[in-house]
Amino acid sequence: MIDRLIEGIKKKKAPIVVGLDPMLNYIPEHIKKAAFEEYDETLEGAAEAVFAYNKAIVDATYDLIPAVKPQIAMYEQFGIPGLAAYKRTVDYCHNKGLVVIGDIKRGDIGSTSAAYAVGHLGKVMVGTTIHTPFDEDFATVNPYLGSDGVNPFVDVCRENDRGIFVLVKTSNPSSGEFQDQKIDGRPLYELVAEKVNEWGSEIVGNYGYSDVGCVIGATYPEMGKTLRKLMPKTYILVPGYGAQGGKGADLIHYFNEDGLGAIVNSSRGIIAAYKQEKYASFGDEGFADASRKAVEDMLLDINGALGA
Repeated sequence: MIDRLIEGIKKKKAPIVVGLDPMLNYIPEHIKKAAFEEYDETLEGAAEAVFAYNKAIVDATYDLIPAVKPQIAMYEQFGIPGLAAYKRTVDYCHNKGLVVIGDIKRGDIGSTSAAYAVGHLGKVMVGTTIHTPFDEDFATVNPYLGSDGVNPFVDVCRENDRGIFVLVKTSNPSSGEFQDQKIDGRPLYELVAEKVNEWGSEIVGNYGYSDVGCVIGATYPEMGKTLRKLMPKTYILVPGYGAQGGKGADLIHYFNEDGLGAIVNSSRGIIAAYKQEKYASFGDEGFADASRKAVEDMLLDINGALGA
């Protein structure tokens, strides 16, 4: 699966992913009004508004980007209808030829972790029929429970040509409370990085990168530089660009000399671009066009920093 992602990045010259993390206050009033007229102010109405919003943004940007990253919590908050909108979003993005990174941050032990892995990346047998429940291409995984929590995902990835991104150094301000703590003089995130190398050592694609990637925030570029050296053939998913302060110039060390090795995420900086002063001229009705312009600007920033 990492090969498919890389091929999309190379074809579109776009090492970026759009985070489909919808909140109701991001969604323009005319979208919500249409959904509520049909479903009232219900969970079903919220879910319909979310899907319509996602669909418009995907329609406006899919030719520029290789992948999307829906954050499942933004859908789960609307209960079962929200999860249905999540699945509709995954399917719609696949129909547009996009790689889907399910930002689910799961991690448990034994059969529980295996069930998460099967539900999101694998296949489940119901009687004599095989189903692919959520059918994402990648999923984010929390490694806090150790190999017991990660190995079931690796097994499912190997069996189904899927991938994962393991949290190593996250972009949030308090990440250092645990991730930066020293063990025998080394920060915990470095030890996690070494385990990521180990977990991914046997599922490597044609470009030399593993289906087991990692997450390193754009907000910690010096740590990213160190971690890139520790994981030379691990693909890095980079959150924290734009709204959280990351810039293209901060990210050059996340990439390898081949121009590959990282994919940078922007969520509300793209999907809610029309709310920014820079893109305000598009107005509510032009929210999707504002998102497209934000993608174009992001590409100029990152590719310019990389000299691409």
